[in-house]
Amino acid sequence: MNNLNKFYINGAWVDNHDGASLDVINPATEQVISQVACGTNEHVDIAVAAAKAAFPAWSNTPAVKRSEIIKNIAKEMTKRQDELVTAISSTMGCPEHIAGWLHVEGAIYAMELFADHTQVTEQVEKAEKCIIVKEAIGVCAFINPWNFPLHQFIGKVGAALSAGCTMVVKPSEQTPTADFIMAEILEKCGVPKGVFNLVPGTGPVVGAQLSSHPDVDMVSFTGSTGAGIKVAQAAAPTVKRVTQELGGKSALIITADADLQTAVTYGVEDVMLNSGQSCNTLSRMLVPQALYNEAVAHAKSVAENLTVGMTESDFLGPLSSKSHQQKVLSYIQIGLDEGARLVYGGTDFPENQTSGFYVKPTIFADVTNDMRIAQEEIFGPVLCMIPYKTLDSAITIANDSPFGLSSAVFAKDDESAIAIARKIRSGQCMINGGEFNYHAPFGGYKQSGNGREFTATGVEEFLETKAIITCT
Repeated sequence: MNNLNKFYINGAWVDNHDGASLDVINPATEQVISQVACGTNEHVDIAVAAAKAAFPAWSNTPAVKRSEIIKNIAKEMTKRQDELVTAISSTMGCPEHIAGWLHVEGAIYAMELFADHTQVTEQVEKAEKCIIVKEAIGVCAFINPWNFPLHQFIGKVGAALSAGCTMVVKPSEQTPTADFIMAEILEKCGVPKGVFNLVPGTGPVVGAQLSSHPDVDMVSFTGSTGAGIKVAQAAAPTVKRVTQELGGKSALIITADADLQTAVTYGVEDVMLNSGQSCNTLSRMLVPQALYNEAVAHAKSVAENLTVGMTESDFLGPLSSKSHQQKVLSYIQIGLDEGARLVYGGTDFPENQTSGFYVKPTIFADVTNDMRIAQEEIFGPVLCMIPYKTLDSAITIANDSPFGLSSAVFAKDDESAIAIARKIRSGQCMINGGEFNYHAPFGGYKQSGNGREFTATGVEEFLETKAIITCT
């Protein structure tokens, strides 16, 4: 990678003449491993102008051609898969043996799927004295997160390419390396100049300028709810479309007739995967009162076997940054202060580590849903176990949250689980061990955001509907 201190604008790598740069830190070693260019408002303006100029030709490119380019991107990602794994592992801290399947393989598969949806812009629906067509919305601004940098890059860029949109991408300051690799891949695969532009930089500068820019037609943001509100406020004066994938405090309901040990193991491993840095993590486990003590004991035994580190045998890597580590530790202390019972983990540094932004896998019992640790997104390896008396009360607890991104149910069979899932207000619900699925639209209710990513539904977010009205 020789382009980290450059911008990719209008089909060319542009030197960082201003010289401002951002340090990229490996969270496992706490060492600076590279520097990337830090963009300005001027860089954003140039990139948006390039995207605007490229839009007419790209939006009218035949669907079969766009599909071919997307397929080639997926093939090139496969060739550079090891580089992508290293880029993610070294910048956000996920152990490589997990980053491969969790962050990269799925992203490649998702990119392949987007090649199947390009024809939507060439379909015509006929109605009474009118025809209805779908057209690309225009220039898109993408503000990507650090916790799943490649996954969210593909969810936005793949859908936009499929729809015929042009774009400017701002990677996360913490995990920009994979975005640069993808820029090289898109260039190699023949994406026309101006269609894709990469401007690294800070949220208050590059992110704010993209959100408010009058020539940007749509902003897609993934991150915290607080930051998402700022993006929406900046976008409001120009009435651009805004889609957001924001925070979560997802609940797992375990019923009395479920396989308790399987369900608890599933829940604990879910909240500890990626060191809890997932917006859809099942951070509230709801268990029948009669089974609660047994569930807590099993959760502890599962957590005790999850090791912390970056080797092939480790399950949890470090958190993404020192500041985020301190935030998660502060929430653990809040839980202790609120009277929750610490079952495992806590604020002490893991014994087997000497450096890195690590936090122990932590489990709290005797949690009530009005506690801050049950209501606020911690975004770390912290599980809140909450007892319930009746199934109706469990559903009430699950819905008693400002968020509604994901959820899960473990019951005696799928039919029973689906009946419960229909009553939970969240964008997704995984039943009886279900896992993330790229054939399922992803997005949330309430303060978890708006819009959907992946699948044909995700592509539709990048389209406008036009009615052509006839007299006959």
